Amino acid sequence: MKKTIQAAVLLLLAAFFTESCATSARVQQLKEQQVTAQLSLPEMERSPFENLDIVQATADSLVFQDFNGNDVLIMNAVRDEATGEMVASETLQGARVTARFRNVAERSGQIRLEFQIIVPAALQDGRWQVRFHPRMRLTDGEIPLDDILITGLEYRKGQLRGYRQYERYLRSIITDSTRFIDRSQLELYFRRNNPEQYGVTQRQALVHYTYGMRVRRNERRIRDREKMFHRYVKAPVQTEHLRLDTLLVNEAGEFVYHYVQSLSTRPQLHKIEIRLSGEVREQDRLVYAVPESEPLTFYVSSLSTLVDGRERYVDRLVSRRVTQRTSAQLLFGLGDDSVREDLGDNLSEISRIRESLSALLAEDDLVLDSVIVTAAASPEGPFRSNGTLSRRRGRSVSRYFASDAAGIRFCSYAVPENWELLDSLVAGDVWLTERQKDQYARRRKTSDPDRRERLMRGDDYYAYVSEELYPKLRNVVFDFRLHRRNMLQDTIHTPVLDTAYMAGVQALRDHDYRKALSLLRPYADFNTAIAYSCLDYNASALAILEKQERSAPVDYMLALLYSRQGDDRNAVACYLRSCEEDGSYVHRGNLDPEISALIRKYDLNR
Repeated sequence: MKKTIQAAVLLLLAAFFTESCATSARVQQLKEQQVTAQLSLPEMERSPFENLDIVQATADSLVFQDFNGNDVLIMNAVRDEATGEMVASETLQGARVTARFRNVAERSGQIRLEFQIIVPAALQDGRWQVRFHPRMRLTDGEIPLDDILITGLEYRKGQLRGYRQYERYLRSIITDSTRFIDRSQLELYFRRNNPEQYGVTQRQALVHYTYGMRVRRNERRIRDREKMFHRYVKAPVQTEHLRLDTLLVNEAGEFVYHYVQSLSTRPQLHKIEIRLSGEVREQDRLVYAVPESEPLTFYVSSLSTLVDGRERYVDRLVSRRVTQRTSAQLLFGLGDDSVREDLGDNLSEISRIRESLSALLAEDDLVLDSVIVTAAASPEGPFRSNGTLSRRRGRSVSRYFASDAAGIRFCSYAVPENWELLDSLVAGDVWLTERQKDQYARRRKTSDPDRRERLMRGDDYYAYVSEELYPKLRNVVFDFRLHRRNMLQDTIHTPVLDTAYMAGVQALRDHDYRKALSLLRPYADFNTAIAYSCLDYNASALAILEKQERSAPVDYMLALLYSRQGDDRNAVACYLRSCEEDGSYVHRGNLDPEISALIRKYDLNR
C-alpha cells in the first residue's frame, strides 16, 4: 500500500513538472518573440456584428460575498465545449484593415470610435487570464478605457474554488451567541442553587458557563476575514470598469474583440490616439507582460471645419477725445496734505501712477492733453474742514506728479466727503449684517453730513466702518484727458473688427459649441447655423440656412440637415449642387455620415 501511494505521488509530481516545464517554455517563447495583441480598424462598409447570431454572455448561478459583505456575481462567458476556451459562436470572415488612422465624424457633441483588439492564438490558454488595458490619448491628457478580460476555463475554475473556500470560511463564523453557552450545565446550576444566596449574579453565572475559547476563536475569525479572503481568492473577479468578454474568432484562430467607445467633444480636440497594453496572469502570478501595441489614430472630422473664417467688421463711432481713469489709495498724515512715500503703500501706488503717465506719453496714436486730479476725504471731522483738506491734498498731488509730465496741465478738484463710495462699500460688505446695513441706510437719509456722522458713532457697526471702510474713501482719482493724433473732427464713423463675432468663430474652431452659439446667435448667419448644427438644433440651423444666399457651403450644409430630417430628395439635390459648384465637396461627403449614407444609397459619386 505504501509503495502504491509513493508511486501515485511520483506520477503527480511528474505530471506537475511536465506541465510546468511546458508552460515555462511557452512563456519563454512569448518573451523571445515579443508577442502582442494588435489594434485594428473594422471594415467601414458593414459592422462585424451584422448578420451574425452571437450568443450573449449569461450570468453564472454562483454569487459570493467578498470580505466587505458585497455580493460578487460571476459572469460566465461563451466557451467552446471541447476545449473550454472562450470563443464566439461564429467565425469572423473578411480581410483585416491594416491602416493606422481613420477620420471619424463628431455629431451632437459626441464622437464614436470603433476599433478591434486582435488577440493571437499564442496568448490563449485555459489556465490563463489575459487582461488588456486600452487607453485613449487626447490633447489634454490620457483617459483609461474599460479593460478587456479573456478568461480561460481552468483559470475560472480556480477563481470559483477560491470563492467557495472563502464562503465555507464565512459559514464557520458563529452568529448565534447562544451557541457559546453550556446551556445544560447553566440550567442545572439555576435549578439547584439560588445564585444570589452565594453573592453570584446571573451575569456572572452566564460568564462562568460560556465557552471562552470558542468565543475567542470566533472573534479571531471575524477579525481575519480580509486576510482569509486574500488567502483563498488569489484572483478576485473584477466587476468594475470591465467589458463583457464575448468575442469573435477569425479563420486564423485569433480572438477579435470589437470595441466601441463614445466620448464627448471638448475644445481643440482634433486627434485621438488609442494605445493598448496588457498582461497574462495565472491566478495571482504574472506570467507575461504584453508589450504595447502600435497605436491607432483617429482624426476628428467636425462641421466646425466648414466655418467661414472671413473677418467681420462693424461700423463704430470713434470720438476724437478719450478719457482714461485710474485711482490711487494715497495715505496722508492726520490733517496733512503732503505726499509722503513712507506711509502705507504710497510708494507702490505712486510708482503705478508714474508708469501710467509714462505709457500715455509714449502713445503713438493718442496725445495726453491734461490730467484731472480729484481728492476725497472720509467723513470724520467737520464737513467744511474736510472740503478744505481735500482741495489742499488735490493741489499737493498735482504738484507732485507735474514734474513727471513736463508741459502737461494738471487740474485739481475736491470731494469733501466721499459718501457715494461709502454707500457702495457698505452694500457690498460681507461682514455687516442686514440689520446694520438697514440702520446705515436710515442714517444716510439725514441731510446734514456732520449730524449724520455723529449719529452713526452711536451705532454698533461704526467701529468696523471707521476702521475698515473709511480709509478706502481717502483716495485720489486721476482722469487722463487725451485726443487722437491727426484726427480733426470730433467724431468719425470707421469700420472696426467685430471682436465678439470673431471670438464666436474661434470657439467654433475650438469645438466649444455652447460658447460659440452664445456669441453668434444674434448674427443668424452661416456660422450661427453651424453652431446650431453641432449641438443638433437642426430646425434652428435649417431656418437660418434657407434664408442665406445659395453657395457651395450653404448647399452642402442644407444637404446635411435635410438628410438628418429624412428628406432625401432635397438632400441629394443640395449635395449635387454643392459638388457642381465646388468639387472638394465630393471628398468631403465621405467624412460626414449623413452625406456618406446618401452617397452609398443612391451611388451619387459614380
